[in-house]
Amino acid sequence: MPKRRDLVRMTDAEVWSFIETQQSMQFASIGKDGTPHLVTLWFAVVDGAIVFETFTKSQKIVNLARDPRCTLLFEDGDVYHELRGVSIKGRAELKGDEEVVHELSMAVLRRNTPDVPESALEKVSRAQAPKKTGVVIRPERILSWDHRKLDVAY
Repeated sequence: MPKRRDLVRMTDAEVWSFIETQQSMQFASIGKDGTPHLVTLWFAVVDGAIVFETFTKSQKIVNLARDPRCTLLFEDGDVYHELRGVSIKGRAELKGDEEVVHELSMAVLRRNTPDVPESALEKVSRAQAPKKTGVVIRPERILSWDHRKLDVAY
């Protein structure tokens, strides 16, 4: 008999399809005292990596500069038999080059504000790029679950 864990695991295609349906992700870095620092962020997927940008002075960047390990969570569902999620463990690559920050920012803005004209996104992104750091996370370990795959209630 298959393990319950195996029954709910998503395929690679299901994982990335699910991530694309999400607007926000939960992002956890490691604080100076060793506890998780958890925030909600917009993101984009670029070349198989999860990317975002944020202010260079933010706690996230301070934490990642000290320890690049992080965990991402994408989830939905309101009742147990509908719960779905993907947890990604990885290491953040910090990008300080303004043009790279701009490119990552544009990917996030295009994805999350599709009704805003490109020229307006460009203006905002270029104005903020000097104050921001880009973050690229290449998944090292992916865990997933989709309780809708279970044929019985828990």
